[in-house]
Amino acid sequence: MGMEEARLSIDHVLVLFLVMRMIMGSNGFGIGVNWGTMATHQLPPEKVVAMLKENGFRKLKLFEADERILGALTGTRMEVMLAIPNYMLQQMSEDPSAATSWVQANVSSYSYVGGVNIKYVAVGNEPFLQTYNGTFLKYTLPALKNIQEALNHEGLESIKATVPFNADIYYSPDSNPVPSAGDFRPEIRDLTIEIIQYLHSNDAPFTVNIYPFLSLYGNAYFPMDFAFFDGSNKPVKDGNSVYTNVFDANFDTLVWALDRAGYLDMKIIIGEVGWPTDGDKNANVKNAKRFNQGLIRHVLSGKGTPARKGKIEAYLFSLIDENAKSIAPGSFERHWGIFEYDGKPKYELDVSGRRKNRGLVAAEGVKYMVRKWCVFNAKADDLEDLPESINYACSMSDCTALGYGSSCNHLNVAGNASYAFNMYYQVNDQQIWDCDFSGLAVETEEDPSDGECRFPVMIANGSSLSVQRLDLLVWVAVVVVGVWWMVMV
Repeated sequence: MGMEEARLSIDHVLVLFLVMRMIMGSNGFGIGVNWGTMATHQLPPEKVVAMLKENGFRKLKLFEADERILGALTGTRMEVMLAIPNYMLQQMSEDPSAATSWVQANVSSYSYVGGVNIKYVAVGNEPFLQTYNGTFLKYTLPALKNIQEALNHEGLESIKATVPFNADIYYSPDSNPVPSAGDFRPEIRDLTIEIIQYLHSNDAPFTVNIYPFLSLYGNAYFPMDFAFFDGSNKPVKDGNSVYTNVFDANFDTLVWALDRAGYLDMKIIIGEVGWPTDGDKNANVKNAKRFNQGLIRHVLSGKGTPARKGKIEAYLFSLIDENAKSIAPGSFERHWGIFEYDGKPKYELDVSGRRKNRGLVAAEGVKYMVRKWCVFNAKADDLEDLPESINYACSMSDCTALGYGSSCNHLNVAGNASYAFNMYYQVNDQQIWDCDFSGLAVETEEDPSDGECRFPVMIANGSSLSVQRLDLLVWVAVVVVGVWWMVMV
């Protein structure tokens, strides 16, 4: 063999090695994460994507198609599940051309070599949730079909449309509350099975969101240890199967429901699973770390559940806290992130599941607004409007940390007022007129944080920076005009 042939052989081996590595790296496993964007001040997408890569995340779930985020993901090879919001389901179900236009704009235009690695399209988010009272029932399946057909028409058959369901679509009866008795809710059973049939025919997965935290939150008598993965003093027995945690029990309830429907081999993806760090007595850093680390090790271990062995594909909920989410389900809704609003890790977490001694890596180069806060004015003597002012500030910002069992629940009245005023002040880009409240509030450069209760200074995003520059220009203009007037007079 000549030198040139040997060199070619080595090149072929290297190419084969890289190809095999790519295949092994995209086998659908490894923990994923949800990136929600319901926040008043967001990190630049480029910084978030860099943070995702630095922390070893290879799979990402998005709740809508955002041009800036998709642009930041271009060229990363990160596997993406891209979602269509519920409010678009009716249009997608009734107008196939709307589905085609959405696919062309948000999937086809990024599906090129070096583009965005979109693997799934999530049609809606928990559209059969009981609290929606059937609003999206008749739109979900037609929308699913139209999106998948649009993908196929674009030559993107490898991208699969799925529907992320809430775990409330299946149950075990009170008379026999074990996983093997699992079935779909009677009122939606037929429709759910129709969707399953369509997903199965397209080799698409069944996606479900499972939240053990909510089992604990909604039931004062729920056994605490059963919500976690590190053992249970009171396991649940179901025939020959033994369950030591509610995640496995919930997952297998779905497995049995699918079996009853005739689809035991249906692929299952956990679209959302996680634990919040604030907003409830059980929502704290200690419990969140315990749950999420146990979850990662469990789903990647290959042990599976009693009814289904093997690794489990799952997406953590969520990446970053979202201070503008609805708190109708509970104050904890704004605190699911494994990172703070500014990309700082809340706790150490090994996302590889290999017990590596490595914590999460923070976002780099984050810019903040000026280090100043808005607090209760201790010199204020008329406090009649204080309760109303606190309520107003909280209604226009995020005071969930003040709730029962939360990180700032220990503050006194003045502390509660300071926290409320500061959140309102920060959300509104530290405008001086937003720190007054009829003389009840005053600006300060001294950090009022108290123990675990942190008073944040918001991220200086483009809009807030420009607003502050505009304020400065206006102030300078006023001063100049004032000086000119004095000279002229």
